[in-house]
Amino acid sequence: MTTFVLVHGAWHGPWAWQRVVPVLRAAGAHTITPDLGADDDHGLHDHAAVVAAALDDVPDEEIVLVGHSYAGLVVREAADARPDTVDHIVLVDGWAGRDGIGMFDLAPAAFATSVRAAAESRGDGRRIPPPSAAAFGIVDPDNAALLDARLLPQPLRTFTESTRLTGAVDHIPGTAIYCEPQTYPFAQFGAALGYRTRALDGPHDVMLTRPQPLARMLLEASLVQNREVRNLE
Repeated sequence: MTTFVLVHGAWHGPWAWQRVVPVLRAAGAHTITPDLGADDDHGLHDHAAVVAAALDDVPDEEIVLVGHSYAGLVVREAADARPDTVDHIVLVDGWAGRDGIGMFDLAPAAFATSVRAAAESRGDGRRIPPPSAAAFGIVDPDNAALLDARLLPQPLRTFTESTRLTGAVDHIPGTAIYCEPQTYPFAQFGAALGYRTRALDGPHDVMLTRPQPLARMLLEASLVQNREVRNLE
């Protein structure tokens, strides 16, 4: 049996995976969707600890750890702390790098400047107000309404802290799924880590618009992919 630990990105919550989870479960997999929370006292290391704790609760079975966007940094730090637990890492349009790399190290300078300005002017200097749904490539009115109603402020410290990695995570195989057209160099981030890279047509929040193709790619990352993919068909 395989458990997919699905970790949401910045401004999102576990609900981001609500269309992917039923597809994975129909294929016979288990799923866990940790809630990173939006507490303004939390940072990247706090979020990694939340995910590591979730990994500790998984029974003795294959674990595929999935991180969307900002959570690419989170899942790599969590996996580094539990290298004997995680069997595969999947980044979905994920920000990721080596030890000592954080969000603002990977993002363009203009991104960091605008985020800091938004936190200062509208977030008490500690939280980043959520952008509009369009920033995640979502233009369909129904999906946009879903996002705009649920997006939460993101603690600024999650973007300013840098990952703490021992190098253990680099011995865990990984897949980097990147959405096309690319908004940021997510394919390059994955390739630089030695991950297999795979393209998927869709916006940054592809789990909302193309849950079944995304679920299929996640299943292909598991050790029991042949049985699970057949169940999808």
